[in-house]
Amino acid sequence: MFPKWFDKWNRENPTDIYGPAVIIGAIGGAVFVATMLVAWGQPYATDSMQTGPRGTGMSVPEFKVDLAEPDPDIALLLEDPPYPPMEGEPLAGEVYENVQVLADVPEGNFLRVMNAITRWVAPEEGCAYCHGDGPLETYGEDNLYTKVVARRMIQMTQNFNENWDGHVNANKQVGVTCMTCHRGENVPSDIWFKMTPVTEATSGWSSNQNRVTMQSQYTSLPSDALETYLLDYGRIGVHDLESRVAGIPGQDDYPGIQQAERTYALMNYVSNSLGVNCLFCHNSRAFYDGSQVTPQWATESLGIGMVQEMNNEYLVPLRDLYPPERLGPVHADAPKAACKTCHKGYQQPLQGTNVIKDWPELATTGAPDYGN
Repeated sequence: MFPKWFDKWNRENPTDIYGPAVIIGAIGGAVFVATMLVAWGQPYATDSMQTGPRGTGMSVPEFKVDLAEPDPDIALLLEDPPYPPMEGEPLAGEVYENVQVLADVPEGNFLRVMNAITRWVAPEEGCAYCHGDGPLETYGEDNLYTKVVARRMIQMTQNFNENWDGHVNANKQVGVTCMTCHRGENVPSDIWFKMTPVTEATSGWSSNQNRVTMQSQYTSLPSDALETYLLDYGRIGVHDLESRVAGIPGQDDYPGIQQAERTYALMNYVSNSLGVNCLFCHNSRAFYDGSQVTPQWATESLGIGMVQEMNNEYLVPLRDLYPPERLGPVHADAPKAACKTCHKGYQQPLQGTNVIKDWPELATTGAPDYGN
């Protein structure tokens, strides 16, 4: 009745007669599930965004249930439209001392912006987070590093909205506010610090990789990709398009294996930060060909440039203002930002919610436009 191997197993393993039955049951169950998937289809419906010509496999699939689930931080956003400026209303720079940014904002809207920044950055500490516990007369003083940093962050936000429109508003008006990164926290999540070398037993190139870290996206890829490409303006490249190129890879103006591995680490990071795959930006037939990429490739390229400027012009220069507990654990460097600091795993921060519409004060370095 039973196969010979089954009878043989029972004779040789009289105390383990259920082993073969369990194996056969597991295999049979797997075959049944596979058959049902083929016959009835994927039980969790997916939707695909076509990023290139059909038939080339250029699409980004996502589960519909995930697409329907909103970013929970959207619930933290509040409608807070600006007040129509009154004729003759004094400006913030005329009323308060030491207003170095937002001086051209009418007093009422200036206070509205200050209250919003408190909600976005320090909801528990309140105004004291930047101004201290002293009376209102002391609010003009720069005694706390948090106030000096906040002033520079306002300038950075205005710069994003004014000069990086091609990335920030690539598809529609979205804009950037403090909420885009902070989400109600003093320090935004998904910041990063320098951390190489990651292995002490080796030196040189080997000390940058083969250890699972957050910067390497928990792979054995190099852990210095963010530092190389988003801080030091390193050349992003995988290989040379010519064969038998004379010279030494990585030294004679063409990328070698080390640059390729760093590039893979960066691309891994970008994909995870936006919740997409490689085909969101690249053509599956020719990853290297800039003439065959998707429109999102240009948007992402601008984003890389924006992050490079953010780190070098705004974040790194603040290093000497921070207390020791705000600095990096390995090199005592300033906290830096990257794609995930804003995107948090979504193609657009806060899923493309227009966060700037109520905040013309943060949309320009000049006098805000209230539509009058």
